[in-house]
Amino acid sequence: MIHRLWLTFAQAVTVAVAVVFVLSTFKPDWLKPEVPVVVMQNEAPPAATIVPTTDAPGSYAKAARTALPSVVHIFTSKEMQSQRSPFLDDPIFRHFFGDRLGPRQEQRTSGLGSGVIASADGYILTNNHVIEAADAIEVALNDGRKFEAKLVGRDPETDLAVLRIEAGDALPAVSFAPTESLSVGDIVLAIGNPFGVGQTVTMGIVSALQRSHLGISTFENFIQTDAAINPGNSGGALVNSDGALVGINAAIYSRSGGSLGIGFAIPVTFAKDVMDQIIRTGRVTRGWIGVEIQDITPELAESFGLPDAEGALIAGVMRGGPADKGGIQPGDVLIGIGTQPIASPQRMLELVAALAPGADARFTVRRKKQVIELPVKIGRRPTIPRPQ
Repeated sequence: MIHRLWLTFAQAVTVAVAVVFVLSTFKPDWLKPEVPVVVMQNEAPPAATIVPTTDAPGSYAKAARTALPSVVHIFTSKEMQSQRSPFLDDPIFRHFFGDRLGPRQEQRTSGLGSGVIASADGYILTNNHVIEAADAIEVALNDGRKFEAKLVGRDPETDLAVLRIEAGDALPAVSFAPTESLSVGDIVLAIGNPFGVGQTVTMGIVSALQRSHLGISTFENFIQTDAAINPGNSGGALVNSDGALVGINAAIYSRSGGSLGIGFAIPVTFAKDVMDQIIRTGRVTRGWIGVEIQDITPELAESFGLPDAEGALIAGVMRGGPADKGGIQPGDVLIGIGTQPIASPQRMLELVAALAPGADARFTVRRKKQVIELPVKIGRRPTIPRPQ
């Protein structure tokens, strides 16, 4: 008898456990007890708490929102003649076919890049290589409006150009970061139109400053960053974590054509000086003395009997130029201009370019074992003609 009762009890417990398992798996709400909500008389139900939307910690959305409206897309085109088959100039071919194939066809090639609205009245900064081969330039704003752009001027030696659009209203101009405000390790955002896919924002850090000897332009003082910069980003903005402009994206180091984490931007101080001169006079005026210079290697320093490799070696002097008239000779080592020491050819180039044409300057050179000062009247650096 006891054995039968125990068997019945065990079966009942097994069935109950099975029922609970099935309900907890398929209908868990049936097992939750109802908790009544007690609302006191004359008391309203608790209102939902509304949390204002803010940028997440570590987000750079505010900087992006600040700078995005100031970055534009630049579309360029140029009319070109299609390639002509060499057979068309063959007398035998023409004897049989004459001019049936018709004259050479015209076609247009297109390009794209980016730019930065530098003033509310429509001046736009971009790279010279974005627009140098174009005979038609169109600018698309962040809000979708498009305008035909006019080339105000360009400076191939810094790879900068200035465009102008007539929008009829004030445009969202970018804010310029304070001079010398950038340091290695600072967070930066690169904004542009890579591959024509539309506006993009990439983030990185400043990995180096004052990069030169890259062969990109004559005057090089680049910001190096690992923010992804791809074809089409050229001329776009490099901004700091506040959304202020620190540079104009110019080039990348790449073996494949895509970003490898090394990009170069023209510092905003360089860009602003060039832009101001172009707006004011239509071109950039620089000093020039008419010499060919080169680096002093340890081997050259030893062969010339120099105490160190500081300075710029004068490899050639243009006959009748300012340096020739001032007495500078090939083989001289330029070590100072005025009170400024010369540590490298790049530094010499920058200092001479900053001098006003017509100004008198004193150049300190080391000639053999003597250090002498020579007066030189600065000339005007020749401009590079626009390619046709």
